[in-house]
Amino acid sequence: MKQDAYFHQPSEAVRFWVQVEQQWIGASIASSVLHYSFCANSSTDQPMETYLAHAPEINAAVRRRWAAGSSEPIMLREHDLRPSSS
Repeated sequence: MKQDAYFHQPSEAVRFWVQVEQQWIGASIASSVLHYSFCANSSTDQPMETYLAHAPEINAAVRRRWAAGSSEPIMLREHDLRPSSS
């Protein structure tokens, strides 16, 4: 089921869905991962704004994890967002 991305305060993570083929895959990314991956030099970044600004890259990371055999919900970590060495 797809719904809009949102910030889940208790887990301090953005929860979102990515379409992979004909299904929606649930995923999340912690606000700390967003901060250190995209805004490490900022002290005023907001998780939802950062997520929205980098959604294509984040969604691609979810698709890579899914293709590698991860099951949902996929929880992205910093190493998932690093450029691949291929």
